[in-house]
Amino acid sequence: MSEDVVPQRIVVVGTGLIGTSIALAMRERGAEVLLADRDEAALRLAVELDAGEPLPDGPLDEPADLAVLAVPPAAVAVTLLDAQKRRLAAAYTDVASVKALPLAQAADLGCDLATFVAGHPLAGSERSGPGAARADLFLGRPWALCAAPQSRPEAVAAVRALAQACGAMPVEVDAAEHDRAVALVSHGPHVVSAAVAARLTGADDVALGLSGQGVRDVTRIAASDPRLWIGILSANSQPVADVLEAVATDLAVAASLLRDGSEEAAAHVADLLLRGNAGRSRIPGKHGGDQPAYATVQVVIPDRPGELAMIFQAAGIAQVNIEDVTIEHSPGRPLGVLELAVVPESAEALAEELRARGWSVPSPAGSGGTGTAGSAGT
Repeated sequence: MSEDVVPQRIVVVGTGLIGTSIALAMRERGAEVLLADRDEAALRLAVELDAGEPLPDGPLDEPADLAVLAVPPAAVAVTLLDAQKRRLAAAYTDVASVKALPLAQAADLGCDLATFVAGHPLAGSERSGPGAARADLFLGRPWALCAAPQSRPEAVAAVRALAQACGAMPVEVDAAEHDRAVALVSHGPHVVSAAVAARLTGADDVALGLSGQGVRDVTRIAASDPRLWIGILSANSQPVADVLEAVATDLAVAASLLRDGSEEAAAHVADLLLRGNAGRSRIPGKHGGDQPAYATVQVVIPDRPGELAMIFQAAGIAQVNIEDVTIEHSPGRPLGVLELAVVPESAEALAEELRARGWSVPSPAGSGGTGTAGSAGT
């Protein structure tokens, strides 16, 4: 199969969030999709969502172009071996977020690595299951391709074509390098988020009542399925441990300095905060490259149907593109503050349009630095 040919017949083994999202995306491209899952309820829901048809028992009349193994890291190798014994497809890939260990296990089991290309779409949600799946989940997202030395060019081309058909950006990377990278940008941060969220289990009503967008942002991913994540962390244990040890060292030093209470100690803590600013600014913007500086337009909105739609309509009339959106809810009140990130030169035009339509809009916050401006001190 050439690089330009999108797989027209695929098998998806595993109908969770990622597997079903791939199936939905490929269905939109006109592909025939066959689905399999040990969880009959998940499979049934994916079929009802029109993600595909159930994979028949036994051998297929003709192998599919590609089989996608949307299973946890620990199950990749055995699932690959079973799929290859059944001759489900001409080429195979997976979507697990760890690459080196499944590849080693597949080699130990005697899988045919010539037809297998390890893959990892870097997209997801704190929600799980086929009900959370979306055909546009991968738009603009990186999709790692970790080919083994034995992987045939046509297998690599098939998986690259799949990623592109789903709207993702294929990135070819070594498996070990991939695992170190995701430990830093995904797996480690998840554990840190969980550690912060775990502090809230003993919080009293006063503390919880004071919680704002800051703690919600930091703990959002802690809502993910722990069963899924313990499998990911176990499969990538050493790189994740390295990241956590480095973070723990920074935190331990900061705690010690804060207890010291001196001006010199405060300066050292400030250095950590400044390094945090510098690291945050290196995260690519939505179109890749450096993050642009945005201004923040704040709008006080009542909690009633249609309010957001009218604000977005007003932005369209003002010909202002909204780069990002956050909502800060007012506890106990039917109000919220909508924060719209826009390029600085568009901020005042949007504010004027919204004021003219009756919304309460303070003067734009100017350039909010890199990325969207959050609520300070929350």
